[in-house]
Amino acid sequence: MIGRTQLAVVEHDEEMQMQSREQIIADEAEICRVVDEIDNAVDAKDWEKCRAYFTDEIDVDFTSLAGGEPAKIKADDLVEGWEANLYEAKKSFHQCTNHSIKIKGDTAEVFSKGYAFNLLETGEVTGLWEVWGNYTHTLRRTENGWRCSGMTLEVIYQRGNENVRNFVPKN
Repeated sequence: MIGRTQLAVVEHDEEMQMQSREQIIADEAEICRVVDEIDNAVDAKDWEKCRAYFTDEIDVDFTSLAGGEPAKIKADDLVEGWEANLYEAKKSFHQCTNHSIKIKGDTAEVFSKGYAFNLLETGEVTGLWEVWGNYTHTLRRTENGWRCSGMTLEVIYQRGNENVRNFVPKN
């Protein structure tokens, strides 16, 4: 037979487990939202909103797309680079899906399948460029919520006019 004290302990443990499960669900939803909203902000060319989803410094590895080396850079520099490359006339579409989220304390890692395109319909360079790949985003819980602290893209396949991806008009 279980005593009142033992029953109170069991009920307390069940309540703590429920709160923990609720926090995990809330964290996963917020982490997924951050990853998705980075893409939405980029395609909307809302650079201020985009920047708000990052920590001040970010580990980036786009070497499978553009060569070079992985690096730690200022998030301001990353977003400014995107803003320059994805200027108003260049249409873009970015999507991540099939998120697999692992949370460990105040850090998280998200593996996603990704697709993106850049489209130039008029001008010196025209055409469509597309890429499919695997993304890994790392995030950190901050006083302002979850923020992206790292991005890696592993290109699986790309096609189309690569000049579209790289083209920036001269002013």
